[in-house]
Order: sequence, then structure tokens, then C-alpha cells
Amino acid sequence: MPTTSFALTSPAFNDDEAIPPRCTADGEDVSPALHWLDSPAETKSFALIVDDPDAPRGTWVHWVAWGIPAGRRELPEGVAKQDRTAEGISQGKNDFGKVGYNGPAPPPGKPHRYFFKLYALDFAPEARPGLTKQELLKLVEGHVLAEGQLMGTYRR
Repeated sequence: MPTTSFALTSPAFNDDEAIPPRCTADGEDVSPALHWLDSPAETKSFALIVDDPDAPRGTWVHWVAWGIPAGRRELPEGVAKQDRTAEGISQGKNDFGKVGYNGPAPPPGKPHRYFFKLYALDFAPEARPGLTKQELLKLVEGHVLAEGQLMGTYRR
């Protein structure tokens, strides 16, 4: 994985703070807006993975997306839950068995951590929509220039 990083933020929550209910299964379950800066100039596209390493059965994947154009510096709130968005962003299958973003839905108890990882890539992957996290990571292996990460928490 990359040795360099860039800033990934959200107007919905700060790093290491609670994700608002609106962006969870307890609310409207919309993806939070994301913003990034200072990615490498050689970036050809971005890929995104959101997962929860604190899930009872191991890491739970909440969102897989790629084909985010290199010129983009943000994703809006509420990215459409479809194989390919109007902007051409492809989305994969999360561990709920659905395409697109599905927000936090932890069991009651301790807060869970949700890692939003945005990868700057040196190519624009051409792949069928519906890839899993593991399939996407294999596809981009050796092509990650840098990574931006934002961690939010949520508890019930």
C-alpha cells in the first residue's frame, strides 16, 4: 500500500468523531459528503472503500466504489445506490449484499469505527460493477499512489 497520504474530510463529521444518524441505518442511510486535497499530480482516478473492523464477525464492508475521476475533489452527500452513477462512478457490493453505500448498523454496545479510505490510483480501472472489496483491492494492487483516510464512530 502507499507510503504517502492526503487529506480526506467530511462536513458531516470530523476524524475520530461520531457519524451523524442521518448517514446510518438508523436515519436516512445516505452517504456522507467527502472532500479531499493534495492527492498526487499523477493520479488518474480514485477508489473508495468504507469498512468497520469492529464488527462481530470480522471487518464489515459498507461501500466499494471506483472510477472516481482524477479531477474530482469531492463526493456529494447521498451518492445514488446504483451500479454506475450518472457521473460514471462504479460501485461494488457491500457486505449487506447491496450496491452502493449502506451506513453503520452496529449491534448495541461499544462504538464501532468506520474507516473511509480513498485511494489515488495511477490508472482508471475498467471493471464490471458489483466488485467486492477483495476484488477491488486485487485489481488496484500495485497502482495505489497515495491514500486518504477518515475515521468516524457510531454506537447504538
